[in-house]
Amino acid sequence: MIKNLGLFTALSMALVAPAAAQDMSAFNNGPVFADYGPHAPIEGMTALPADAEFVIAFDVAEAAKEGQRHPGFESAARFINMHVANGVPAENIKIAIVVHGKATLDLLNDAAWVKRERGGDANPSTGLLRALLDHGVRIILCGQSGTVNGVAKADLVEGVEVQLSAMTAHALLQQDGYTVNPF
Repeated sequence: MIKNLGLFTALSMALVAPAAAQDMSAFNNGPVFADYGPHAPIEGMTALPADAEFVIAFDVAEAAKEGQRHPGFESAARFINMHVANGVPAENIKIAIVVHGKATLDLLNDAAWVKRERGGDANPSTGLLRALLDHGVRIILCGQSGTVNGVAKADLVEGVEVQLSAMTAHALLQQDGYTVNPF
């Protein structure tokens, strides 16, 4: 038993160690979002088709870590940045983010954020959400999650949509040709 515990500990440490040594020096923001969505160039990759079109829905259910921008929202910005940087016209990329569960509160506007004592003077994701919305990304809150969390439409960053449920939002997006991004 102790022998197995030692092996388990060694294996666990080996799996964790590479994450701490990650090199992010090749990653940059832009070209669409100057302050968000870092991505790296990839040498030797298969070229993207000149006529590539992406119609993608992101599903975001987990809350951001305290004091940090939401990584699910950042992933949407990264998707747009890296594809535009690799030749896909921005107008060929349609993104929707469906938010539910614990991530609901990450859509609060700054006034509602402070009122709920979420920490700090503002929602750390506000600037990113505003940039995404201004670029035409649809951000859709599950109405069921909003209700259970006591979040009214007026509490949300301006431009966030509210749908009956996340399930409804995904079903309607699929009817409009969106596929769900598994990341």
